[in-house]
Amino acid sequence: MPSLHPLLSGFAPIWALIGIGYLVGRSGLLGPHADAVLSRFSFHLAMPAALFLMIARTPLNRFANPSMLAFAAGTALAAGLGLLAAHRFFGRGLASGTIGGMASGYVNSANLGIPVALQVLGDASFVGPVVLFQTLLVTPIVLTVLDTGRAGRRAALTLPVRNPILLAVALGAAVSATGWHPPAELARSCELLGGAGVPAALVALGMSLHGRPATAADTGTGAGTVPGAGADIGAGPGSGAGPGNRRYAEVGVTVVLKTLIQPLAAFAVGAGLLHLPPHQLLTVVLFSALPTAQNVFVYAAQYGHSTALARRSILCSTVVSMATLSLVSWTLGPG
Repeated sequence: MPSLHPLLSGFAPIWALIGIGYLVGRSGLLGPHADAVLSRFSFHLAMPAALFLMIARTPLNRFANPSMLAFAAGTALAAGLGLLAAHRFFGRGLASGTIGGMASGYVNSANLGIPVALQVLGDASFVGPVVLFQTLLVTPIVLTVLDTGRAGRRAALTLPVRNPILLAVALGAAVSATGWHPPAELARSCELLGGAGVPAALVALGMSLHGRPATAADTGTGAGTVPGAGADIGAGPGSGAGPGNRRYAEVGVTVVLKTLIQPLAAFAVGAGLLHLPPHQLLTVVLFSALPTAQNVFVYAAQYGHSTALARRSILCSTVVSMATLSLVSWTLGPG
């Protein structure tokens, strides 16, 4: 059973890059719109390159196993409850509420999942199926909702061609299915470009922490939302709290769903319904307890929905998960 110190080493680079981003934003070194530029760079170039190469190199049948059923069940429950809470209790429209659902169930599987899995399990092979599940199933659903709200329902048919993330996923899946191996030059170029995605997203996240007036993207009233869905947060029927308190309450609900409900649901399905062996059960619950991925902030910033919720959910869930991941490894790990 690992101590807390080795687990912290997996979080250190994340906090360091966010901190650097905050200092850069505070100093104005890269200009007032650098965080938006970095987010667009990550969304349009770096992330597609990384996803294409990862999926192209991974057999698609890797995510078809009982452990993934338990993980998918936890994801579906947490994301569904997050979407429901965003709409029912915090007055968000479908598009901005989708960011809340994603923040409640989309795990940081790669840059945190790998070091945590290696430390606790001694094996990071489950990262592949989780990434495939999130990129091949969850991400297309989320981006379709966000893009349809902004561009209109008819545009949904051309979404895979217009959206670089979905295009990369589709091309990677086609390459994987055919067994074709990209040329070494192409693979190396994708590696270099894709390697910049996570650092750029984390630096952009840190820069966005520097205080500035609230925008429509922060409140959830970006293009495609129901008018007033985010700006009136906390002002719905029966609301007795101010907007600030409601925003913190929404982040609290999202973090509880992400760090507590999702792993508990995965445990219930894995242990009670699928009867997974102890090591597989530990693996599923551990990955379900990972914090919200920085991808959520990139998507929120790109589509102009609920950026403040995405940002706070990532930061708070990352802090809380240091305790919940240790608790999972202590309760389910070998003695």
